[in-house]
Amino acid sequence: MTSSNQNPQDARTSVVFVHGVRSSGAIWENQIEHVRAAGHEAVAVDLPAHGARRHDRFSMDGAFEALDDAVATLPSGPVALVGLSLGGYTSLAWAARPEVTDRLVGVLAAGCTSDPKGKPVRLYRDVAKSIANAAYLGRRLTGRVVHPSVHRARLSVPSVRLPLRPLRSAPGGSDLRQIEIAPRQTAEMYRPTWDVVTDALTHLAGRSSIANVRAARVPLWFVNGARDAMRIEEQRHLSAAHDGSLVVIPGAGHDVNTEAPAAFNRVLARALADFKRRA
Repeated sequence: MTSSNQNPQDARTSVVFVHGVRSSGAIWENQIEHVRAAGHEAVAVDLPAHGARRHDRFSMDGAFEALDDAVATLPSGPVALVGLSLGGYTSLAWAARPEVTDRLVGVLAAGCTSDPKGKPVRLYRDVAKSIANAAYLGRRLTGRVVHPSVHRARLSVPSVRLPLRPLRSAPGGSDLRQIEIAPRQTAEMYRPTWDVVTDALTHLAGRSSIANVRAARVPLWFVNGARDAMRIEEQRHLSAAHDGSLVVIPGAGHDVNTEAPAAFNRVLARALADFKRRA
């Protein structure tokens, strides 16, 4: 993946971090500090409808443009993507494109091993749509005007329980027989509304992450929290990878980089070293 006139051992891998839905690049502050301390250049993008781009509507093409722009800002040399949830799905889809840059040397995808074509993701999308519709109706009834990028309402959301078969996982993981999926019940100020979730999952619904994994020709590291509902198809994703690794972090949930930052950073360092070795 590296040009013939460049020794991969002489080039530091730059890192592009891609956040999940209803957050922003700010969630990667700890990881950016960690990789920069190790000598890597790093940048965290804001996807459309999030952070600095909260006035843009989410689309996968817009997300790809954000990644293209981020890579273009980095020094020449190898680049790795690190994505969580929506950011992980986006990173896998970006890596699967035929025109993907030859600078890409690997992807660490966290919290995204449930194929978007499957029932759990569609169910979560429907829950999000119901929340968005309820919030809209509440605003109509109360006469409140809320900016599209701001949602201050406190929401009471019933959880959705899914019966699952036991999972095989990497050492240190735990089998999950029943998983609870529940959107956060308190929407924080300046956090994107649930309309963004509906948009994002609608764009993902027509794309198979398994197909993207098969198409990617770079090493893929799948990193999941042991308590994450999105683990349900981690073995399928691992089996589909041309060159794949799976790490399950004990005690962590979906937001694995913020729930277990020290463990996540250790895995990230190992992944970057692996990408460099295989480049």
